Amino acid sequence: MTDSPAFVSESESAALVDDDLALAAAREAFLATATGATIPVVIGQSLPHNRFTLKSGAAGDLVGVKIGSFWPGNVELPRHSSTIVLLDPATGRLSAVVEAAAANAYRTAAADALAVDTLARKDSRTLTVIGTGHQALHEVRAVSRVRPIDRVLVVGRRADAALAFAAEVTAVTGLKAEPVDARTGVAAADVLVTATTAREPLFDASWVAPGTHISAMGADGPGKQELPVALYDRASLFCDLPEQSRTIGEFQHARSVPVALGAVLAGDAEGRTSPEDVTVFDSSGFALQDLTLAAALLRRRAASPGDPE
Repeated sequence: MTDSPAFVSESESAALVDDDLALAAAREAFLATATGATIPVVIGQSLPHNRFTLKSGAAGDLVGVKIGSFWPGNVELPRHSSTIVLLDPATGRLSAVVEAAAANAYRTAAADALAVDTLARKDSRTLTVIGTGHQALHEVRAVSRVRPIDRVLVVGRRADAALAFAAEVTAVTGLKAEPVDARTGVAAADVLVTATTAREPLFDASWVAPGTHISAMGADGPGKQELPVALYDRASLFCDLPEQSRTIGEFQHARSVPVALGAVLAGDAEGRTSPEDVTVFDSSGFALQDLTLAAALLRRRAASPGDPE
């Protein structure tokens, strides 16, 4: 008889995850991309009213898939869900199933914060976030843990939403936050994070000041776009997976090939080379982020008092 597969429920993973765990898992995943990890193409499936995607990956002892679903008709349940399936690398048998919808937001923000930690100026203090949805708060919290952010500028499509989000940022993080228009927010940013579902540029390239770092996470499918193409000619471009970024990510609109962030972390490629550089990171997401996150959650649960395993 083999051991029964481990199962971590949504409520368990939400209680176990935090920004430090997610950032460490993200760093592990990105480094793995520089050392021969296997990352096949994303598979998407559209149903009459719903959609799900499957991303697979393998690195070292981690083998598995992440299933992300979007069921817009859900009322009492969240519309988005995330399930991570780990396989035993020796046998191929099911090793663990981790429900991680809440943890997925930490995982996404951790990738953008990792890029900030790797590429942004060390003295970055003003963070501008474009977007006022659920993910945006995770982005603010994660970025403010890796740079000495003391001011958050919020850009939203609706003035009331931007005002409410700025108040939420201050309540959750203690940081001074205020709503501003897009031009003001972009021009003042040391770090700019875009967290939207946009299909056209959110701002003008000329508004971006020298030395700015941009982490863009909204483009994850054909036709999506948050950044102006004109920005790419004056910026250094980085991403999680170059081929994927040019297929479904922000850089499907770029002419040059971006540098993998994992290569920078591994010392195989240059990151920021001067305080005046404009650096842009595109996060389209890959399964190893989810696999390393699931493994970290399992380790934390095993180390917790009263663990049922």
